[in-house]
Amino acid sequence: MSLTFSHPLRTFTSSGNHVARLRASAWRNAPLTCTRFQSSSSTQQSKLADIDPEVRTYIYGHMLTIPWTIESGWGAPQIQPSRRLPRWTACAGTQFHRVTLCSNIFEGMKAYKDAQGQVRMFRPDMNMKRMNTSANRIALPTFDGSALLKLIKDLIRLDQHWIPTEPGHSLYIRPTLIGTQRAIGVSPPNEALLFVILSPVGPYYPNGFKPVALYGTTEYVRAAPGGTGAFKLGVNYAPGILPQTQAAEKGYAQNLWLHGPEHYLTEVGTMNMLVVFRKDDGGYELVTPPLDGMILPGITRDSVLTLAREHASGKYTIPGLPKNITVSERPVTMKEVKEASLSGKLVELFGAGTAAVISPVDKIGYLGEDVHIPTGEDGMGPISRGIWTELVGRQTGAIPSDWSVVV
Repeated sequence: MSLTFSHPLRTFTSSGNHVARLRASAWRNAPLTCTRFQSSSSTQQSKLADIDPEVRTYIYGHMLTIPWTIESGWGAPQIQPSRRLPRWTACAGTQFHRVTLCSNIFEGMKAYKDAQGQVRMFRPDMNMKRMNTSANRIALPTFDGSALLKLIKDLIRLDQHWIPTEPGHSLYIRPTLIGTQRAIGVSPPNEALLFVILSPVGPYYPNGFKPVALYGTTEYVRAAPGGTGAFKLGVNYAPGILPQTQAAEKGYAQNLWLHGPEHYLTEVGTMNMLVVFRKDDGGYELVTPPLDGMILPGITRDSVLTLAREHASGKYTIPGLPKNITVSERPVTMKEVKEASLSGKLVELFGAGTAAVISPVDKIGYLGEDVHIPTGEDGMGPISRGIWTELVGRQTGAIPSDWSVVV
């Protein structure tokens, strides 16, 4: 059974990094074709409740694919069963007969069901903007973010029965863009594929918040000035796997990426990092590293900072959050964190990202000793607790907000 949706993909454009100009045929009315998958044994699709919770991180339902070539531009978008992944979309640099050098970027998004059964996304326009910025950085074709978002909504509506309704659960959305040129060489790709896959996911902390221990990594760096740390590229994540396993062998959950001889704090694993200090007047300073080209501009990071600033200014009040808060985007070193821990001025430290929203930290292994970080009985601190409650409320529609977009 095939369906034609009403959203044509008219305004995708190519990155300026590609030398060849797109012909007029690139701006064509490409209708969205959708093929529904039906089980060979039943015409009824399985429900989420039929799936073992331990395997709910697998890919289900359908996927959106949009091909691109330098000659023709963006082709017709299609929604098809996710099992029909082309061989070369599993680009890992090993299938030399199809793809030898794979440029790839991705995003991480979530869809939620609110109490009325409506499907919601959280600030998806920011994901589209960041994905375009990442594409441009590595010479992949750019696109109309609004047009792609409409197509993603079509995909979600088709597979909305996969969205869990249990508290803390959601549907993870992974837009990805890869170069698929069939050639050996280092150059902008002449072919690319944009695809979006979905997967039901459970809460990051299924049994309540558990603060994690970090390893202050001085042996490796996540990013460097002038590099690609500010972009969501696959190349930024794969090199972190080995350091993470080494941190686990030392008894720590994740890496705290440090930079330079001063050991500046940058990110926590794959999340942005925020730290809270107590000021001399009894107030709080919420600090996060500035977006200096090494730090990923996280959507959760921006949301945390915006909420804290609006609360501090009186524009919006977050229940339970202290009023006297200063928000700073500035460099912070391990020396400052360690001294604050010893003096009692360190209030809390946490990561912020799509997967966990807020991830509290209770210690950092640093140069042979542990720097201890206070946490409350619930695992959180006085700043992160109120902000987490507000963020989750907005994501799920429990708290009205224009950040929450109905699909």
